Amino acid sequence: MHAATIVCIKWGTLFGPEYVNRLYSGVRRNMTRPIRFICMTENSDGFHPDIEVLDLPVEPFLGPMNDALAVANRQGAMRKVSLFKPGLIPDLQGPVLGFDLDVVITGNLDDIYEMAPGKIAMRHDWTEKRKGRPTGHGSVFRFDPALHPFLYNDLAANPYAEVEKARGSEQRYTSHKAMDNDCFEYIPPEWVVSFKYDTNPFPMNYVRPSKLPADARVVCFHGRPKMSDALTGYTGQIIRYAKPCAWLQEHWITRAQADLGDSYA
Repeated sequence: MHAATIVCIKWGTLFGPEYVNRLYSGVRRNMTRPIRFICMTENSDGFHPDIEVLDLPVEPFLGPMNDALAVANRQGAMRKVSLFKPGLIPDLQGPVLGFDLDVVITGNLDDIYEMAPGKIAMRHDWTEKRKGRPTGHGSVFRFDPALHPFLYNDLAANPYAEVEKARGSEQRYTSHKAMDNDCFEYIPPEWVVSFKYDTNPFPMNYVRPSKLPADARVVCFHGRPKMSDALTGYTGQIIRYAKPCAWLQEHWITRAQADLGDSYA
């Protein structure tokens, strides 16, 4: 059994190294096969020593990509595409399972890693689904660079046109490109859930604390609140109000500290 390759990307200062370390701990505690955990970044200070680091590249198509992103008012929104480059990961075996840093692992990931072999897998985006559009959500994504080189190559060949077509959205680019190539599958919605829509919906968020669904494997903290906001309660927006979240403390911090030690989690 080969190790499962797990990737994430960290740039800038929005997320500290503890987000990477806690994600690493959550993944390795929730997969039966061994894992190879890789983070692409320009700053790996504070990472657990078992995390493999890839340098954050300056892509040759960065200029026209950024020009198109500026028009779409989404600066930096497609840096994740660098993870899709064929040959990027040395000695890669099998597919790659990727995560954004604003997620918490709460259940077994084997089913997501192993589902729909040969296809790109993402969860249906909550807002896009409500509007009747097919776009996938980019917080959790499974792909194979050997089978899906178009994810990188098409953007590299026509960066302005591809970003313009995707309206500056990496998740729209990735999911629609996979659909165009007939190799897309939705991750079951009960496996990847939203903190604000699925665990803490308005108006019940004023009555009870967030409730973790029984079969949730990954909880996405897209938008606000983020994990650090929700731990002790969040009052930033009326419909996003959240009481202190006990299950978040347990899955995101307490278990990671027991796994990695306080210095890394």
